[in-house]
Amino acid sequence: MTYSGVVKVGGRAAVHELTELMISKVAVGPMDNNSYLLRCRNTGAQLLIDAANEPETLLHLIGDDSIESVVTTHRHGDHWQALAEIVRATGARTYAGRYDAEGIPVPTDVLVEDGDTIRVGRVELTARRLVGHTPGSIALIYDDPQGPPHVFTGDCLFPGGPGRTTNPEDFNSLMDGLGEKLFKVLPDETWVYPGHGNDTTLGDERPHIDEWRARGW
Repeated sequence: MTYSGVVKVGGRAAVHELTELMISKVAVGPMDNNSYLLRCRNTGAQLLIDAANEPETLLHLIGDDSIESVVTTHRHGDHWQALAEIVRATGARTYAGRYDAEGIPVPTDVLVEDGDTIRVGRVELTARRLVGHTPGSIALIYDDPQGPPHVFTGDCLFPGGPGRTTNPEDFNSLMDGLGEKLFKVLPDETWVYPGHGNDTTLGDERPHIDEWRARGW
């Protein structure tokens, strides 16, 4: 089936099959969070992005091969409700941005800095710190050697604009980070996987950056 990125709570996972990576997206919990299971097609190694809710759903998605790592994109509670149970069940190492880790009640094994590499099998993801939605949110970029890049943005970028901020300073910080670390360095074809809702591309969002700046959210 063609991957659309459209999922619903209680529904089936959507699977995006790339040459070296399989990305399974599932919606969980009362806030319709997206969790993403990444599987290296060469080694079978797996990594989970945001153990948001419904641990039984996530463990079913993970299957018998378990996971080596789980990355939490930021400190907000709706993104780690299932983290403790997933770690107990799998023994996975936990990753989170250095400046958000203290707000996550499950201990973080690896404190992630801007530009760090996180591996799943032979696949490498680059972490980029985006300040504004939270102090230490991280986006994960997979620069696919066989196609366009893919970026997991947590709650920093959605179809239609940036993530929620509570003051102009945080808004400008988030917009500057998105501009410098995503829009200026990645092509329009870059596929965007947000923390809630449908996927988008940088090309679909790029024409609206000035509009976002003008409205302030």
